[in-house]
Amino acid sequence: MAYPDTTEVYICVDVETAGPIPGPGPGEYSLLSIGACTITEPQTTFYIELKPINENITSEAENVHKLSMQRLMVEGVEPEEALRRFEEWLKDQTAPGKQPVFVAFNAPFDWIFINYYFFHYLSHNPFGHAALDIKAFYMGWAGVPWSQTSWRYISPGDAEETQLTHHALQDAIDQAQLFKKMLGEMH
Repeated sequence: MAYPDTTEVYICVDVETAGPIPGPGPGEYSLLSIGACTITEPQTTFYIELKPINENITSEAENVHKLSMQRLMVEGVEPEEALRRFEEWLKDQTAPGKQPVFVAFNAPFDWIFINYYFFHYLSHNPFGHAALDIKAFYMGWAGVPWSQTSWRYISPGDAEETQLTHHALQDAIDQAQLFKKMLGEMH
């Protein structure tokens, strides 16, 4: 199901991070992985793990995503190269004259890291200056209060079976399926 505006390409993005805000300084944290997928078929995906820009990590973040900072320091892709690869993938998904639209479940969090990293390393963000938040979309579409926009309220099926994995690619895929279902029901 494609949304009627043919100038837009919806790209679902999820990130895993070392903490709540991006940056290289004290009290700032690294982007550790990016997962992305298209909403339309054939669904294509992107996944990359980044080398941390510092050693800062919160125990909460570490417990959620289980990524090893030590492993990423050795095996992670340098951030500039990772963002170049992500941009190339986005170009491959977006025909001339079309704009990729950043879509995420809790987009403000994912967006701040993606926007910061794109501008810091490539001096621009291919998504432009906006993001589409699935939670806010659902709130407006379903007419429910914000407190009823968590994954357990809006994911299909039994909430216990459809928990987000906190693996950036799998979460992006799950979120894309949810958003595609919403678009289909809306039309």
